[in-house]
This record gives sequence, structure tokens and C-alpha cells, in this order.
Amino acid sequence: METKRQKQVARLVQKELGYIFQADTKGHFNGSFITVTSLKITPDLSIARVYLSFINSKNKQALLEDIRNKGKLIRHHLALRMGKQLRIIPELQFHLDDSADYAEKMDDLFSKIEIPPADKDYKIDSDDKEG
Repeated sequence: METKRQKQVARLVQKELGYIFQADTKGHFNGSFITVTSLKITPDLSIARVYLSFINSKNKQALLEDIRNKGKLIRHHLALRMGKQLRIIPELQFHLDDSADYAEKMDDLFSKIEIPPADKDYKIDSDDKEG
């Protein structure tokens, strides 16, 4: 269970990383729109697991590797923005958030389900119910 402090720091780091991906490092990732969907931080506030979602990216895995390779640069930008609020800037571990892809896949599966029409002879009467 996350403590109140973990939740506060996670929200703050998530907000700042979102700004960094949208403004500070905008030209570094070939025009891909990067969203920080969630962030989990360890109890000692030393490691942040950052879950990212990508739009306008053909190869999500390659983009994730590029972000991981530029992790020190991103952490440096984070330190510049949060240096006065946190004593130790957490190490960033980037992960792909595939929940949107999963939801899209489930929607596609549900749309393919064929429900047969109801039998016209079948009628529910209030007398048939037990109660």
C-alpha cells in the first residue's frame, strides 16, 4: 500500500515528466506524442516506474528503447525542474503501458460477438417468477 508521501511524489513526478515530454524534449522523439499514464514509486522514493503511452509512433518498442537510452537526459531535466522539492531525484524505469491497446482489442472482440435474436414465443410472466 502506498503511503501519502509516495502518492504525492508520484503525482508530482508524473506531472513534471509529462511537461518534460511535451515541452523540454519535444524534438528528441521524432514528433511522437508521449503520455505518462501512471507512475509507481518505491517506498524509499529512489525508483520510479514510469508507464508511457505513445501516439504517432509506428514502432513503440523502438521508441521505448530510445527513451530508455535518453533516461539520463530526462532525469537531468527532471532534476532541474524538481531540485528544490526533492532531495533525491528518483531513478526512472520506463515501461510501455499497453492498456489502451488491450482495451481496443477487447472492444474489437466484443464487436465481433453475434447475439442471436430472442425467441418470439418465449415470454416472461410475473407469475413464472419465484419469490
